[in-house]
Amino acid sequence: MKRTVIQACFVLIALLVAVGSAQQPRRMQLGDLGRVVRVSDPQISPDGTSIVVVVARANYDENRYDGDLVLVDIASRNQRVLTTERRSVSQPRFSPGGDRLAFLSNVVLASGQQPHAQIFVMPMSGGDVRRLTSAPKGVQQFAWSPDGRTIAYATEDEAEKKTGPERFNDSFEVGNDDFLIQSQALPTHAWLVPADGGEAHRLTSGSWSLPINHPPGAPASPLAWSPDGKSIVLIRMATPHSGDARDSAVQVLDVATGRMRGVTGRDRLEGQPAFSPDGALIAYWQPRDGDSGNLNEIHVAPSTGGAGKSITRAIDRHMARSIWMPDSKSLLVGANDGTRVSLWLQPLDGAARKLDLGNLSPASSFWVDVAVGKSGAIAFTATDPLRPAELYYMSSPSSLPKRLTNLNAEVAGLALGRTEVISWQSESFTHNGLVTYPPEFSSSQKYPLVLVVHGGPTAASLETFSSQAQLMAAKGWVVFQPNYRGSDQLGNVYQRAIINDAGAGPGRDVMAGVEALKRRGFVDPSRIAVSGWSYGGYMTTWLIGNYQGWRVAVAGAPVTDWMDQYNLGDANVRRGSAFGGSPWTDAKRMQAYIEQSPIAYASKMRTPTLVMTNTQDFRVTPTQAFKLYHALKDNGVPTKFIAYPIYGHNAPDPVRQRDVQRRWMEWIEQYFREPSSNGQ
Repeated sequence: MKRTVIQACFVLIALLVAVGSAQQPRRMQLGDLGRVVRVSDPQISPDGTSIVVVVARANYDENRYDGDLVLVDIASRNQRVLTTERRSVSQPRFSPGGDRLAFLSNVVLASGQQPHAQIFVMPMSGGDVRRLTSAPKGVQQFAWSPDGRTIAYATEDEAEKKTGPERFNDSFEVGNDDFLIQSQALPTHAWLVPADGGEAHRLTSGSWSLPINHPPGAPASPLAWSPDGKSIVLIRMATPHSGDARDSAVQVLDVATGRMRGVTGRDRLEGQPAFSPDGALIAYWQPRDGDSGNLNEIHVAPSTGGAGKSITRAIDRHMARSIWMPDSKSLLVGANDGTRVSLWLQPLDGAARKLDLGNLSPASSFWVDVAVGKSGAIAFTATDPLRPAELYYMSSPSSLPKRLTNLNAEVAGLALGRTEVISWQSESFTHNGLVTYPPEFSSSQKYPLVLVVHGGPTAASLETFSSQAQLMAAKGWVVFQPNYRGSDQLGNVYQRAIINDAGAGPGRDVMAGVEALKRRGFVDPSRIAVSGWSYGGYMTTWLIGNYQGWRVAVAGAPVTDWMDQYNLGDANVRRGSAFGGSPWTDAKRMQAYIEQSPIAYASKMRTPTLVMTNTQDFRVTPTQAFKLYHALKDNGVPTKFIAYPIYGHNAPDPVRQRDVQRRWMEWIEQYFREPSSNGQ
């Protein structure tokens, strides 16, 4: 009898262990990328009771992200899907009265044409959705008039229609454009359409242009109405050529007459203007002291005209959002701040107050994803290192955030790696970065180390959810995401320390961070990888050309030649500000471009390197990846070159995004497994 009881106990214990093991969360896998739900662009209803947000999920079968507009009730957190079976939705905007919702969705206007975004309006009480526009080039952005009767929108002009033999003449004049340009750069202008439907009419015209968005980057400066509905404040760019984007000025358009007037008396580097709710002031963006090498500040000027003044200088952060509060006496502003994204309440006069967001970082990729309601309530999407984006709400700037959605519960429930902030000294700066550890990490063991260096360089590695870092940590690797001088989260002196020192100074910063990690004792020095995309690709190639000890490298969309960046990329001549001017006007300056180009050190590169690029990348031209590939091959360095035949700087679709991560990790894993050939 006793033996039977003991046996039964052992069986029970075994069952409990088995059940516990079955419930043990698994580590993140590549297939989980498609389970991360995207949540963006929250908009608070005028009555303050609900928030509409864009929710998008990966559709691998059709290789796209399927987005829906979802209405979230603030009190109950109940959700209602407003759109279904639309292949794309974006920019939801409530009418001033809250009875209608406008949004953009793609439409094919004629057989054989590409789909373009058009404005749709749906009644919130139910009923048919109405399409308002048929813009041949699509709608880029729009804004309701204060009375809700009309909508202003921006669209690119059509090319001149030629007849006779001239219809075969497709020659055009090139200006400060990227090397991929295939036709004349055409301006974008403002139009007006009745909100109940009807014929649209043009508001602006000419060879100048409204801003155009070239992602990655902040959205183009929006059209913004005055409270009385008589004027629209906008940004006037001298030309539609991408390299001329610095020639931009705040202008006020009289809707009735079409006349425009300047506001500040300046004509460079102004952006993102908006009227105060009382109409007396205009807030706008401009870099400190009008120098594009400085961080971005929020300025305020009289709406009747006059010099603007910075109100955020004391915050000393690179501002990425500004929204008027309802009282017209302060603005909500946001920026990268240390290793998080912060929000501040900035009065027109006086010190800013940082909001208490706990461990949350509002979503920020050159633009903080936040909205302010009529009562001063705040809605934003945010992540922390262990949870992808969700929707959060604050009833006032002094309240604590409340999470309204649980869309990413599945991913948050995986066995994820802990992320820690570390700091280290390099020369006159104290730097910071993120370390993500494998699940079940033990400091007594040795682990491979993978550097993932951020791009920009005006960007930062932050305490946000990183699918890439978690995928790598799940493989048993320690992931190091260092910030370096030039990053945008520690103030103006730190950000502009990269001027005319693109690689050497940041390189020393990164290496000092690596040494700080090595001193902790858990890094396997024979298995250290360096990797990054864009400027992260630049830092990767700089580091393998100037430092030894790397086991393997991945260089995605790598900047390897500053001359190509200046002559061929979409920013082109604007790149000169980082070197003091054009390389073509000063022999010493041209030498600086060359010496700060990683390709100049190709003969010293010995690290097996995976090179990746999009063949139609306007931001970092693929010519630079081709140069790197040939340099490595000619020097007998193991390399592989993967190209994606698509337009843009990053893959916009889920299939290619997954493939980039798969190749990135497989290349590193291959060399972590194999014995080192160079004694490392």
